[in-house]
Amino acid sequence: MLTQQQMELMTEAVARIREEIARAAIQAGRRPEEIQLCAACKTRTVEEVRFSAGLDIDVFGENHVQELVEKTDAGAYLGKPGHFIGHLQTNKVNKVVGRAALIHSVDSLRLMQKIHAAAQRQNLVQDILLEVNIGGEESKSGVTPENLWSLLEEAGNMPNIRVRGLMAIPPAEAAPEETLNYFARMRELQEQARAADLKNTSMDVLSMGMSQDYAAAISQGATMVRIGTAIYGPRDYSQKGI
Repeated sequence: MLTQQQMELMTEAVARIREEIARAAIQAGRRPEEIQLCAACKTRTVEEVRFSAGLDIDVFGENHVQELVEKTDAGAYLGKPGHFIGHLQTNKVNKVVGRAALIHSVDSLRLMQKIHAAAQRQNLVQDILLEVNIGGEESKSGVTPENLWSLLEEAGNMPNIRVRGLMAIPPAEAAPEETLNYFARMRELQEQARAADLKNTSMDVLSMGMSQDYAAAISQGATMVRIGTAIYGPRDYSQKGI
């Protein structure tokens, strides 16, 4: 059961984040309404998410397939879009395609082919983002900037997917100025891909920036920021066993 204090803290947090988003956008010469707030709600309960869905949040991002299924089936997002933002295993694709409004984490041709096949079976077009491993980290998923172009070209042969843009998570240990450079590089990649005018590609979404660095991401062109801890507080992993 959510307490009155929890509800008040969440309400204040979202209002504060919206103010910071607006400030960062205006400083960058952008309009605040250009940036969508994605609530990263991994391990959060249906009750927590349902309450937060009544606040000024645009979309909800899930890292785990079972939570996306649970919360969409429970109507926890109150009709707002649910996105899949975690690493997607190919054997879970069928549960996500058609359920997630946008899949942020497509990082290989094999995964893209699986998503396309599932979308064909459902007779729909699945929106996706291509995840870029912008920091070249061995421990992190994502396509390299160099290999991004072959993946975009392959997407042109798949009419049941639409590449809406790019997603990235810079190295956690990077200094602020390094993080800013990674975000700037992502903006350059997005602009280059948009200029290439490839089939089945619109490049209108740049998903980057989390609780600790979303203002910097907005300064470099992010259109969607993924924020969890700053909205809901620290995660209690013991509650979900994840």
